Amino acid sequence: MIKRNNDIVTVKKTIADCFKQQVDVTVNLGRNKILKFCGELSGVYPALFTVEPNDKNFLGKTAYSYAEVLCGSVKIRPAKKA
Repeated sequence: MIKRNNDIVTVKKTIADCFKQQVDVTVNLGRNKILKFCGELSGVYPALFTVEPNDKNFLGKTAYSYAEVLCGSVKIRPAKKA
């Protein structure tokens, strides 16, 4: 499978467009461990972005770098309207 040609600038712009919106996050933790959660994109910074999970009992990392999105270990997309 060939990935489409992205660069870090387009990843940053795509994530910045979702600022203060609900997003679905999928994180590949390795060794067949996948973490999925829904939250609000609460911060966009030059080197990373933060997601505030809707579940207050959530224990996990909520700050991710743009490189993690670029290499595919973190996937983020706008939440589906219900």
